[in-house]
Amino acid sequence: SSAFAIGLLIVAAVGPFVLRSDARMLVLRAGALVCASGAVLLAVAPSLVIALLGGLLIGLGGALMLLVVPLMLNGPDAASRIARANAISSSLSIFAPLIIGAVDAFAPTGRLALLLTPPPLILLTFLCGRVSTVGVAGADADRTVYATPAPDGSVSASPAPSRQRRMRTPAGTAFTRWSRVVLAVSVEFCFVIWAVARLVDAGLPAPTAAVLGSAFPLGMAVGRLIGPVQLGRWPAVAPGVAVAAVGTVIVCASDSAALVTVGLALAGLGVATLYPITVADLIGTPGVRPAQLASLSAFASGTAILVAPAVLAALAGVVDLRTAFLFALPLLAVLLVIRVHHPASAATGERCGQAS
Repeated sequence: SSAFAIGLLIVAAVGPFVLRSDARMLVLRAGALVCASGAVLLAVAPSLVIALLGGLLIGLGGALMLLVVPLMLNGPDAASRIARANAISSSLSIFAPLIIGAVDAFAPTGRLALLLTPPPLILLTFLCGRVSTVGVAGADADRTVYATPAPDGSVSASPAPSRQRRMRTPAGTAFTRWSRVVLAVSVEFCFVIWAVARLVDAGLPAPTAAVLGSAFPLGMAVGRLIGPVQLGRWPAVAPGVAVAAVGTVIVCASDSAALVTVGLALAGLGVATLYPITVADLIGTPGVRPAQLASLSAFASGTAILVAPAVLAALAGVVDLRTAFLFALPLLAVLLVIRVHHPASAATGERCGQAS
């Protein structure tokens, strides 16, 4: 996760430059190839240095792909599109530890399972050539189409504002939406990183905890599968925050490993739609070039992944791990109370300032 976070911070810095001239497919290809190379290095690494290099390349390649994907999914119903994409990735991620464990039982090391990842990544590089793209941001940024998320999580495209209007757009709008992404990803990765440790703390042996720890990504997969349906009907942040908070309380309050597992599943279900909604909201910020918004999204995720799990670990050193998980509650509370104004909603007489 640290390698991924570092990769995100690196691509966040270079994003506005590499995405200046309709280079999305090139960046996506590069990310896939870098990630595939890292997987091979990590799988066959003869030393710790090579393994670390492989992990860093995986993180950098994944970050490059993540830089581009929100831009490709931007437009009408962006939150639903991102939720569907995340549902697929969350579902597949459940099988990763199982495959690694199976390979480890019959091979010298479970790391050899990583050799399964280069073929689909290489296939992606060929598929990219078949996708026609629209410029991300050219010299004439006024021609860029901007997507404005509505309170229900859907996003409607509208012509970009004039250069003069963009200059008047406060930076606070982008910062507010960036903050929401940081909060959503922070909660998610606190559970991703520490769920198994919490189950071990509840008395389970490590192998069993590793299996039951998949309850959180399983909950996220289910939530993101049903997310596109609920995103078109009502604001999804408040229900998501409520379910995630209930799951967090169960994880913190229970001594039973079974109840902790249930809490992890509920937390995953609640967290599921928070990232798609907040990222779609950020990418749809009016008056800012999409390349800059994609970089801000990567920067938000990288910051959250590096900082939030480390803060939870520091708290666990002061109190204990089950109590430290309460750290997620204030993050959820702040995410709930931050309001985002949607100009497009005001123009149609819909509610503005509601949490999308």
